[in-house]
Amino acid sequence: MKRLTRACAAVAAALTVASCVTSAPGASGADGPPGSGAPRTAGRPALTDPRPCPGQSGATCSDLTVPLDRTGELRGTLKLRVATVGDADAPRGTLLFLTGGPGQPGVPFVGTVRKRLAKALAAYRLVMIDQRGTGGTAVDCPRLQKEVGSSDTVPPSAEAVRECADGLGDLRGRYTTADTVADLEDLRAALGVRQWGAVDGVSYGTYTAGQYARSHPDRTKRLILDSVVPLDGAGALYEESLGRAGPVLRTACAEQSCGYDPAADAADVVRRDGNGTGLFNLLVVASIIDPRLTNGELGILPALHASAQGDPGRLDGLIAQFGGSDGASPAEFSSGLHAATLCADTSWPWGDSAAPPDGRAEALRRAVNAIEPRTVWPFQRETAGAQGLPRTCLPWPVTRPNRAAPARPLTMPVLLLAGDRDLSTPLAWAEAVARRTPSARLVVLKGAGHSTQSRSVAGAREAEKFLLK
Repeated sequence: MKRLTRACAAVAAALTVASCVTSAPGASGADGPPGSGAPRTAGRPALTDPRPCPGQSGATCSDLTVPLDRTGELRGTLKLRVATVGDADAPRGTLLFLTGGPGQPGVPFVGTVRKRLAKALAAYRLVMIDQRGTGGTAVDCPRLQKEVGSSDTVPPSAEAVRECADGLGDLRGRYTTADTVADLEDLRAALGVRQWGAVDGVSYGTYTAGQYARSHPDRTKRLILDSVVPLDGAGALYEESLGRAGPVLRTACAEQSCGYDPAADAADVVRRDGNGTGLFNLLVVASIIDPRLTNGELGILPALHASAQGDPGRLDGLIAQFGGSDGASPAEFSSGLHAATLCADTSWPWGDSAAPPDGRAEALRRAVNAIEPRTVWPFQRETAGAQGLPRTCLPWPVTRPNRAAPARPLTMPVLLLAGDRDLSTPLAWAEAVARRTPSARLVVLKGAGHSTQSRSVAGAREAEKFLLK
């Protein structure tokens, strides 16, 4: 649900500050009483300190100051970096583009968005933001960052998770999607925009965009959801992705005329070696950087087949290569923010993040045992409980859960973009949103993986057509 990977462009130098109980990276306690909100100009939040964005001609960076804690229990504010490109009176209005994760900043990717949506941006002003806990306000959990980097599926140690949560202390529940939605509404007000011309979200950004649109339907003219996370939250055990791996492997084999069944090979290898979690992580990464599983990039298909035939060396090497942190810094992708948000936002087999730790492991075991094996083949159902998402949040301490937006249907025009090879946000998730959203049009991009607008010419083209319709 991220995604910054080894193949993505790195952002500028890291800015890392340790967290504490009453403040956060980039936080200040000097901007008014608890819950007072961002600095106000003429009755609304304001953008301050306008300056050129480094390396981006024609882009202006400024700061949006928001409450650290919107409940008013903790003092302090956060300065979130915002980038704007284009005129405030652009004919189509303002396009808010939201990146993924949770954990990925937005401003470093202005250049990518400008390049991919150049035609549409002739008619829109572009706005991107480093959401709370990313970029200059990045949550820094050194041990967790070192173990998992930007991965969803690499399982961290329980000790790294607890160390991160303990370091955040009372701030654990201040990085929910609801907090980010409130920040985005402050951003709209600071820009003086009555209604977003469009909100475009990628991966976790689709969940944020959908939650914003549900919370403020009159403020959202149109919506693009690229690599879709379900509006009511993703499946915590990733069953749809596990089950999608077989068709993706077989389609890639048919395209390459490989002459064997890589899905059956995967099932044999997982059953023999018990390496389902590592193989699943490898395939998720591949669906981002090499969605067609071409031999020239990673060579996964021949490596799988060789392993099934008794020579596991190449496959084991690939699993090890991609089985740990990708080296991303907190400012590039905050694993601590990723954990804090997902653990508070997600509905787990044990309930929400307020559920006591006692009983969580048993609830997870029961949920895993209830999985119909054929739905996750070529993996075993144990892989669902062993991958990174549940293993991050199983030891996460009791935390105030996310306050989800009202579960109202989206009524504005919605474009759903999905790569048919995506295992990070599988096609089934986009199809589920399409079924429940009469105003939505689903475009499935053949041969594409995750983040179609940045990685597929066809995805960017579909987005531009929708934006200019």
